[in-house]
Amino acid sequence: MPDAWESVSEIAPLASLLPTQVTIGMREVEFKRERWRTKHRAKAAQYLSRHKIPVVLGPQATFFIIDRHHLARALREEGVIDVPISIVADMRRLSNVEFWPELERRSWTHPFDDQGERRSYADMPKSLDDLIDDPFRSLAGAVKRAGGYTKDNAPFSEFRWTDFFRIFIDRDLVERNFDEAVTLAMKFARSPSAASLPGWYRPALAANFEMQTHPL
Repeated sequence: MPDAWESVSEIAPLASLLPTQVTIGMREVEFKRERWRTKHRAKAAQYLSRHKIPVVLGPQATFFIIDRHHLARALREEGVIDVPISIVADMRRLSNVEFWPELERRSWTHPFDDQGERRSYADMPKSLDDLIDDPFRSLAGAVKRAGGYTKDNAPFSEFRWTDFFRIFIDRDLVERNFDEAVTLAMKFARSPSAASLPGWYRPALAANFEMQTHPL
């Protein structure tokens, strides 16, 4: 998703925002909660104005989040009631039958569960509180922060990394020893097997990264 949104802005209750994906990584939510508490709460209005929640205005004039689900869930758990939103599209004219396929056509919904299996649109969570924890989504976020790959604006880039790690790493390890799973995932992230993924480091870039972070 792009970082800059050409849109109409307003304030909306977090409780009124509906997800357009099935899963999140709860470790990622906790990471954002900690950052909010330690770095952003003192300047809450300023921070939120720079991190508006992008939404689509859908059937029955309902707001559907199309990015920043982790931030929205973290703010909700931190007791934030209202947030600035950016309305990036008005799809009120569409029926429910038309709405979800149009979101998917625009790469604005990700109807896949914590096993990587596609779900029906009817299975989409009905609130931020109903999002399912996918530990591999947390793993993908942690590997990116550790330098395993770079931020990329390709649609669902971190979900693609999530599904990549799901192939090579046991879920039991991710849940039992997250740090060990990150170490293992870093190796897979730098391997040729990941070359087609958005944000992959080419070998030369990876070698340069290692020299910068672990100088001789």
